[in-house]
Amino acid sequence: MFNTIISAAELSEQLTNPNWQVIDCRHDLKDTEAGRRAFGEGHIPGAVYAHLDEDLSGPIIPGETGRHPLPCVTAMEQQFSKWGIDENVQVVVYDDKRGAISSRLWWMLRYLGHSSVAVLDGGLAAWSSQGGALEQEQQQPASRNFKAHVNADWTLDATDVNTARTDVQQVVVDSRAAARYRGEIEPIDPVAGHVPGAINLPFADNWQENGLLKSEEELRQRFAGLPAAEQTTFYCGSGVTACHNLLAYAYAGLGNARLYPGSWSDWITDDQREVVTGA
Repeated sequence: MFNTIISAAELSEQLTNPNWQVIDCRHDLKDTEAGRRAFGEGHIPGAVYAHLDEDLSGPIIPGETGRHPLPCVTAMEQQFSKWGIDENVQVVVYDDKRGAISSRLWWMLRYLGHSSVAVLDGGLAAWSSQGGALEQEQQQPASRNFKAHVNADWTLDATDVNTARTDVQQVVVDSRAAARYRGEIEPIDPVAGHVPGAINLPFADNWQENGLLKSEEELRQRFAGLPAAEQTTFYCGSGVTACHNLLAYAYAGLGNARLYPGSWSDWITDDQREVVTGA
């Protein structure tokens, strides 16, 4: 069973296994149809496509939710069943951003109790660099019956985060780039800055120059200053790229840290919540 990452070579050995399902999660925030188009032009054989906005997010309620709220559990069960996933299926997810998007689906499946899911290390670039084939045919897997077993303590809402940020035993981690954390730039959300008390560990620092995830030891050192998993909470702009930090944290053998799914875009929906700029 693969439950964090999988190499392109390991995936290629199982590509025709009927109990494996590959899911393409390519997405571009600036062009939300780019991933779907790219999928149609060529994808890993047998893969189905997951759209971040349509399949991996619930309805946005202006002024009440962030940009990518989690779908309800029933919706996730229905979608995963449609993609041919049940307790017997090994899922492999990938994108073209070194796991920055696909780690969201990795986390969602694990959140619902499905541990047999892994992110393709290095994404589509790693697959292609090793001579992996692509196909244009779009297949629909036979539906299965996915049953959720929710890990309810894996998430915090804004109220929980507001408590955690002042608890000396807990740490809140902002996963965005340093400039966004400091509020020097904000290309997406209407308010710049970060949650007071949060530290900054950008998710992009999890991978090597070649796009592959850093070693377990390197990642253990990266997260060495954090408390136990149940006292560590990650957030980002909208609850997507923070999942890459959760992936790296788990791959390092540190356990299952917490996620603030609404993240920064949810935090700023209430102008009574404090915002901090600077380091």
